[in-house]
Amino acid sequence: MAHGTSQTTGRNGRAPAGPPVGALLRSWRQRRGLSQLDLACEADISTRHVSFLETGRSQPSRGMLIHLAERLDVPLRDRNALLVAAGFAPVYSEHSLDNPAMEAARKAVDLVLTGHEPFPALAVDRHWHLLAANRAVAPLLEGVSAELLAGPVNVLRLSLHPDGLAGRIGNWAQWREHVLSRLTRQIETSADPVLVALRSELQGYPAPASFLDDGGGEAGHHPDVVVPLRLHTSVGLLSLFSTTTVFGTAVDVTLSELAIEAFFPADAETAERLRMQLPLPPREREGAHAEHGKGEG
Repeated sequence: MAHGTSQTTGRNGRAPAGPPVGALLRSWRQRRGLSQLDLACEADISTRHVSFLETGRSQPSRGMLIHLAERLDVPLRDRNALLVAAGFAPVYSEHSLDNPAMEAARKAVDLVLTGHEPFPALAVDRHWHLLAANRAVAPLLEGVSAELLAGPVNVLRLSLHPDGLAGRIGNWAQWREHVLSRLTRQIETSADPVLVALRSELQGYPAPASFLDDGGGEAGHHPDVVVPLRLHTSVGLLSLFSTTTVFGTAVDVTLSELAIEAFFPADAETAERLRMQLPLPPREREGAHAEHGKGEG
């Protein structure tokens, strides 16, 4: 049996529960829009071998399975599922962020979040649950229902729920379309049933009874390079765009699924209002004054 080993039972001697590994491989290949020939070329194996693996005529070795998963860009969590389906133990660890093994990663996240102040930034997991946020995020949540802020906080639910930020988003229709489109792309990539349920929930939310439509954009209309979040706050209108940062070389499941969403001011007025809303801590303010005094000398 070329390129494979017979490993169809788990450590307890029984076949793993759930779909067979071949069906899972075929599903990921189709999800990536690849033919068997495409995958064979990517993985440098024969098309016949790909076919045999998918139909169960051949069983993949641990190394072959990891190799194929890498070529298919399968998330680490699902790579573990592929390994288990083939009768192997999971390879990729999964630790909570508060685990001592994650101390270095946790410090890196805190460093990025704090360093982004006075602009808002937050860390989320694969289901958009809030894991951490810097000090600039809290002032933006004024008036949000306490129920929505009870853990675990889902940031997409928070933004589109009528009792969340929706009533203060000036371009609500445009922002809603942006959020749902982004979520749909994530579902197409991962096929995560939790995200499918979340999208269904968000799609069911009505337009807020009275949202502050400032004419900043309509659904389907994207005149700018990015879709901004136009949020009305106590310090005035904030126009923000975001970027996403991930750990590109993570070998832990939790870390591979963590994303940092950093918001930047889309105009000078927003930048100034955010600086006014979150002044520097006293120690940093004293340092800034000292540097300013040196410049005048």
